[in-house]
Amino acid sequence: MSRARLSLFLMGLRGMTAARRERFTLDSFTRLGFTILAERPNEELLIGLAGRFWSLSGGLRAVDGETFRTFDEPGSARAAWNFALTSSRDGATILSTETRVQCTDARARRRFRFYWMVVRPFSGLIRRDMLRELKRQCEGAA
Repeated sequence: MSRARLSLFLMGLRGMTAARRERFTLDSFTRLGFTILAERPNEELLIGLAGRFWSLSGGLRAVDGETFRTFDEPGSARAAWNFALTSSRDGATILSTETRVQCTDARARRRFRFYWMVVRPFSGLIRRDMLRELKRQCEGAA
């Protein structure tokens, strides 16, 4: 996703400085604190992270798959982000993405809601930019 310039710029603003300095790949996500939670080759990839996303530092906690599943640190949240491939009736491949967030308590939910009101439009821009760039690369490879 290295050519998804808008995404890299916005992630850099968020403090994900690695996004600005390197070729951006799945390894880049893991260096930023994401962990691979599950993978079905050629179908779906699920990555996740845990912490206090609304804090300036992101308050990220090191988690592996099992720690992520049982994560319940008070005042925190966990987020899972998937990339899924499906086939349409006309034989085209559809790439979609979805993020789910679970807060550990009411205090974390209040903080996340405020954070999300500010971040949501930019998150949407990042997703559309990434998907557009991935589409461009895939169609160029065909």
